[in-house]
Amino acid sequence: MSETFDYCGHGRKVIEIEVEALQKLTQYINGSFSEACRLIAACTGKVIIMGMGKSGHIGNKIAATLASTGTPAFFVHPGEASHGDLGMINKGDVVLAISNSGEASEILTLLPVIKRLGIPLISMTGKPESSMAQMAQIHLQITVDQEACPLNLAPTSSTTATLAMGDALAIALMESRGFTADDFALSHPGGALGRKLLLRIADIMHTGERLPMVGEQATIKDALLEVSRKGLGMTAVVDDQQNLLGVFTDGDLRRLLDNRVDIHTTAIGEVMTRQPATIAPNQLAAEGLKLMEERKISGLLVTENDQLVGALNMHDLLKAGVM
Repeated sequence: MSETFDYCGHGRKVIEIEVEALQKLTQYINGSFSEACRLIAACTGKVIIMGMGKSGHIGNKIAATLASTGTPAFFVHPGEASHGDLGMINKGDVVLAISNSGEASEILTLLPVIKRLGIPLISMTGKPESSMAQMAQIHLQITVDQEACPLNLAPTSSTTATLAMGDALAIALMESRGFTADDFALSHPGGALGRKLLLRIADIMHTGERLPMVGEQATIKDALLEVSRKGLGMTAVVDDQQNLLGVFTDGDLRRLLDNRVDIHTTAIGEVMTRQPATIAPNQLAAEGLKLMEERKISGLLVTENDQLVGALNMHDLLKAGVM
């Protein structure tokens, strides 16, 4: 059977069913959705997400998305909440309870206590007539016509709809707060994303004794020795106040050799590249990478008010994980 079974056809059918469910979900982005957003935006505590089974797995992801986009949130397992973890919920919090049927007994057991504590309850269910929907201050409907499972049993379309509704909440709240890329970076300091959004040129540039530079009257030979000592494939050319005048790179040397210039007597100021590409120390390292790629160069000089303060090359960006 496995050799003749149309796996792709059945896979496409699942996607089509779930896409249709999502398209119909937009009808439930309504006044209740706005109320839920306003309630969460005004929350002085945290958003507590609850859900059992597959709804719990989706709830975990919704909590993570909310937390990473500016809305403090975490997931509490309803079963654990009945045995002490309910103490994690305090006045000022908002509870978002998820259940497709709206009849999850583990959650229903907790609702009287949550109500007694005066904690607002938002429910997210597929049945507006369910117990959870009726007990909630605000109900978010996530009804789907059918699961993608041919038995109409395994949570598929319904969990996709739940996840999408959670994303809609998180992003609507994020935009209402004016959440920026810098804010996002602060909650994602690890990995490539954090490095691209947080790492500045000043964090990785070479300074002090590691900074390659020579005076305008230095010979080409002296400049080559500086390039070799500092290992960046270039040297800056500066005046007495360390104002940047130009740059001399490995590429400049290769072009120079074709002209048979005497490296022992010719001043570097005669052959340097004037007005080289520069970047400020407070700019993002990712911006430095973009500039190097656009200019097709492998190194950058860092200046502040025209004064040389640092240098870096592609290897520095690679080491820092920006590339």
